[in-house]
Amino acid sequence: MQSENETYLGLDLSTQKLKAVLLNAKLENVAHAEVKFDSDLPEFRTSGGVNAGTAKNEFYVQPVMWVKALDMVLDRLVVQGGDLSTVMAVSGSAQQHGSLYWSRSGVQTLRNLDADKFLHTQIDDSAFTVHRTPIWMDSTTGKQCQEMEEAVGGREKMVHITGSKCYERFTGPQIRKVYQQRPDCYRNTERISLVSSFLASIFLGEVAPIDLADGSGMNLLDIRKRTWSDACLTACAPNLEAKLGNPVPTSSVIGTIGQFFVQRYNFNTACKVVAFTGDNLSALAGMVIGEDWLALSLGTSDTIMMRLSEPPNLLEGHVLAHPTNEGYMGLLCFRNGSLVRDIFKRAEANDNWENFSELLDSTPRGNFGNIALHFISQEILPSVKGSLRWNKGSNLDEPELAKGVLKFSSPQAEIRALIEGQMLTRKAFAAEMGFSFGENTRILATGGASANKSILQVVSDVFNAPVYTQQTTEAALLGAAYRAKYVLEADRAKEGGQVALESYFKYIRNLLPEHSVTRVCDPAQDSSDIYDQMLERYHHMVQYMMLHQD
Repeated sequence: MQSENETYLGLDLSTQKLKAVLLNAKLENVAHAEVKFDSDLPEFRTSGGVNAGTAKNEFYVQPVMWVKALDMVLDRLVVQGGDLSTVMAVSGSAQQHGSLYWSRSGVQTLRNLDADKFLHTQIDDSAFTVHRTPIWMDSTTGKQCQEMEEAVGGREKMVHITGSKCYERFTGPQIRKVYQQRPDCYRNTERISLVSSFLASIFLGEVAPIDLADGSGMNLLDIRKRTWSDACLTACAPNLEAKLGNPVPTSSVIGTIGQFFVQRYNFNTACKVVAFTGDNLSALAGMVIGEDWLALSLGTSDTIMMRLSEPPNLLEGHVLAHPTNEGYMGLLCFRNGSLVRDIFKRAEANDNWENFSELLDSTPRGNFGNIALHFISQEILPSVKGSLRWNKGSNLDEPELAKGVLKFSSPQAEIRALIEGQMLTRKAFAAEMGFSFGENTRILATGGASANKSILQVVSDVFNAPVYTQQTTEAALLGAAYRAKYVLEADRAKEGGQVALESYFKYIRNLLPEHSVTRVCDPAQDSSDIYDQMLERYHHMVQYMMLHQD
């Protein structure tokens, strides 16, 4: 049974920093610390937490930097007043897709860590066969993507098996590149970890298993069978299954904490290590949203996360194993997010967000039939580049009218057309991925633009659903600590022969204060009538743009 003094440790190894948080039994923050790679570890010469390689679009990290950051963040947590002897479970979140290649001596070192020495003086370059970890920003594996898709029977087949087509940043193509270009390094690799399971391995003192949720971002896991796909492993590299080990459910206790942490930091010997997972998945856990909720992140690029009961075959989205239940998580990325909103703020609103909001609010829903799609960078969903503006009279049936107009007559029309066009795009693909909209639908808006109430009102109207925001910007970090607590309690209930714990969503939601989400917008009554019609026109516009691409 839990005591009031227990705490739960969550970590988040993102691109630019390593963060740690200690939460008590009521999920209140006890201590928080972070290490910024660029400024706190200047000897690794990173920019934005990464190193650029010599090839175009090549990005990597030296794994020893992450090890040293762990030494530092735990020391800082103690300085902040964190009593690590009270920690009963630890879990973590990490940037997705990166791969680490353990040498035989590295695996031995993990098992025999000396508490009198820093981690980074022990888990050094000799622990890895590849000293430059390829990370998610790297896109040098186009050839390997093509080879893997062809080997399994085509792109559609790859999507059906793994939930995603081959992406250059995904781990499978990256492993294949190492195998092809550095065969000796690959052959001498004892085990391969994702960034999340690498961090878990240090706490465990043993190579940790890859969890199913993060493992589904590799182009190697059979998303339905929840095991490695033989066809994908064969398409990637030889003897790969032995190097990866068996994947485990994300809600697994994978062991107890290693002796190094007990002796050096006074961790409790009974402290459990819960499977670590990827940052997008951990963010979903940290948002604590139910199955009728859609998470919309309005950032540099916009993303949508949702719960799915069945994996759809959508060529451009990602389907991953859900981090907190048996279902699936859908992830959609849209490249033209805040960068495009910024361009229009500068061009139409004197580079001022207040002006932007006033202009947006001064036009009615539906914008007098004016609608625009602006894909200034090559868009992912839909796969289009360019801009198209339609006014009330534009339609597909008449070629001249289908070309649309060069500009609308006012800044107000321009700005509303942009935001409505963006949100119609988001809704269309969420529906295509299998999210079913209904009267219980709720939207949780996060990211920079979620501070703009006028934009959120358009989101609410287009999606015909209330919009909520959350105070925290640390969803992935909190998700790690929440999962540590939940999985520990579920494990205790199981071991004690008690009734199984309620769902993750209900359990965590009951512990959180009421104000953890705030309802900020409700849709107007006529929203559905206006935007159902506009959605049809949106599809016609995309059809036209696809046909008339350069």
